[in-house]
Amino acid sequence: MLNVQYEDFDLAKEYASLKVRADNAGGIVMFVGLVRDLPDGLLQMTLEHYPQMTEKALANIIADAKQRWPLQAVRIIHRVGNLQPSDQIVFVGVASAHRAAAFSAAEFIMDYLKTQAPFWKKEKQTNNEQWVEAKDSDNQALEKWA
Repeated sequence: MLNVQYEDFDLAKEYASLKVRADNAGGIVMFVGLVRDLPDGLLQMTLEHYPQMTEKALANIIADAKQRWPLQAVRIIHRVGNLQPSDQIVFVGVASAHRAAAFSAAEFIMDYLKTQAPFWKKEKQTNNEQWVEAKDSDNQALEKWA
């Protein structure tokens, strides 16, 4: 289950949905990514995407995670549009019978989202605007899943 959306999301609602969809889960792991401010100040982060391409890529990562771990429910929400510092930008929720699978799958999904998902991010500061590339540390994190 995935959504790419402009609207914010409700953590309590997403947790309740995962709990209902999971069959006798032993644990639910949730991660929420926030827009960070920058040392020189971030006025706005803009996220762009191609809807069909993005949704297909996210569906593929969910399918890959389900092949690697015994997951009962997975939920990804990624926001697009104009966001401000401290806004919620991404939600990853994973339910499994065992916590280790839920933690690993959530980390795997986030590593993929940070490096491979087709989102384009632009940071706007007071006197600067720039497109953001994946960091070397994000690419290295992805390597452990190969």
